[in-house]
Amino acid sequence: MNSEKPFRIGLTGGIASGKSVVADMFKKLGVPVIDTDIIAREVVAPGQPALDEIRARFGDAMIATDGNLDRGAMRDAIFADDDARRDLEAILHPRIGAHTRRQADAAEGAYQIIVVPLLVGSPLADYVDRVLVVDCEETTQIDRLLARDAETREQAQRILAAQASREQRLAIADDVINNDHSLAHVRDQVDDLDRKYRRLAGR
Repeated sequence: MNSEKPFRIGLTGGIASGKSVVADMFKKLGVPVIDTDIIAREVVAPGQPALDEIRARFGDAMIATDGNLDRGAMRDAIFADDDARRDLEAILHPRIGAHTRRQADAAEGAYQIIVVPLLVGSPLADYVDRVLVVDCEETTQIDRLLARDAETREQAQRILAAQASREQRLAIADDVINNDHSLAHVRDQVDDLDRKYRRLAGR
């Protein structure tokens, strides 16, 4: 393995594609997992500068009564307004990137999984050595969103439209996990990739 830095896999996929399921499977194999969704929640915790910036830009309506970010209100605001989404990304993405790099630099293991839902066009795309895309049909994503978040079909379609397209994600993929079938099928793919990544990390 390169002694200067660990071998890093960027794990991405559209909303409700199954990224968390795949990340958990790698974690159970002993692989360090750095999840930018978790980091994103940490950087907007009460008392953090990012939350103050969000309040200043979007108003008190984005802050819940307990002082935390009102994620539902924030999501509605940014998916209805591209400028608002870009403003939120400008507040969050530099902080998320810095925290991600620090956690990755501190992690050990033969290789690392870095979960980045919005990897297409992100500076973190240049930080990882390979890109793993969790892929499924868009109809599957919508069905999962409806079951998980009680979205309307129109809202679910708008969320998908605001993200990178399936084609854009697959265009940057070095490896793809198909998540249209059973969990056992996904686990087999993860096991195969774990062996592959351990070989690559030992180059």
